[in-house]
Amino acid sequence: MSEPWWAWAVVIGGLLVVLAVDLWIVDRGEAREFSMRQAGYWVSFYIALAVIFGVILWATSGPVKAGEFFAGYITEYSLSVDNLFVFFIIMSRFAVPKAYQHKVLLVGILLALVMRGIFIAVGAAALERFSGLFYIFGAFLIYTAINIIRQHRKGEEEQVNENLLLRWARRTFPTTETFVGSKITVKIDGKRMVTPMLIVMIAIGSTDLLFALDSIPAIFGLTTDPFIVFTANAFALMGLRQLYFLLGGLLQRLVYISYGLAFILGFIGVKLVLEALHASGVSWAPQIPIWVSLTVIGVTMVVTTVASLVKSRIDVRKSEQTQSEQV
Repeated sequence: MSEPWWAWAVVIGGLLVVLAVDLWIVDRGEAREFSMRQAGYWVSFYIALAVIFGVILWATSGPVKAGEFFAGYITEYSLSVDNLFVFFIIMSRFAVPKAYQHKVLLVGILLALVMRGIFIAVGAAALERFSGLFYIFGAFLIYTAINIIRQHRKGEEEQVNENLLLRWARRTFPTTETFVGSKITVKIDGKRMVTPMLIVMIAIGSTDLLFALDSIPAIFGLTTDPFIVFTANAFALMGLRQLYFLLGGLLQRLVYISYGLAFILGFIGVKLVLEALHASGVSWAPQIPIWVSLTVIGVTMVVTTVASLVKSRIDVRKSEQTQSEQV
């Protein structure tokens, strides 16, 4: 463990306090829709919090560790945007009322934090004992990058298949046909039943766990420090539900984001393989410094976002022109 126990305690305690305040401010009182203005404030707050943490890390541990954190944070945040596409589809599929969507996202993200913490601990321990995992992680990320591009071209990103946990929950628990406010369980005719709210929360939490299979190897390709891996994941997930409402319809306009994420995952996969070869004594295999990784990740996300918005604007103009010609 690279950081002392008190550093872990301070960070985890601070994150829990922030989440508690978030929960109290946002979710107190009657259920209501999340406004764009409210979402904007919270997203800005969480990004500022991550930047402040990175600056503190720079002052206490040096620029390399800070660079690893920022590279990991940007990567995890970018992958989280991809998660939001799936969250949007799940919410639409289960017809979750807008007033309750932020509660669903909160529970799902809390579950994801716990599960990713377990993944990080297991991954860090495994890498210490078996350095060959870097080859496996690298190959997996390259495969994932290719698979993302293939699915995007086929249009399969709009489909969400129910996983084993979700199918088990549907079979095991008697479920009401409609939502009963924001309740997870309800008693009807003396029989305890779960509501679709619980099923949606399981769908969100288990889906995000599957995304961890990509994101955890990706960040281990940038740093092997468990403290940085955990904090980058935590800060990226913290403002995810507010980002969901802030982006809103913009999610459908980010048409090239999958290509950007695929390129980032492929780059990190190659980086992992090269570093594993370098550690094995292969002289020609270079070590890619963290500033190069940070630059590649940042530039890729900016380019794909701008290109997506430009294409979306062109498509809208073409659609308007076609409609005007038909009239």
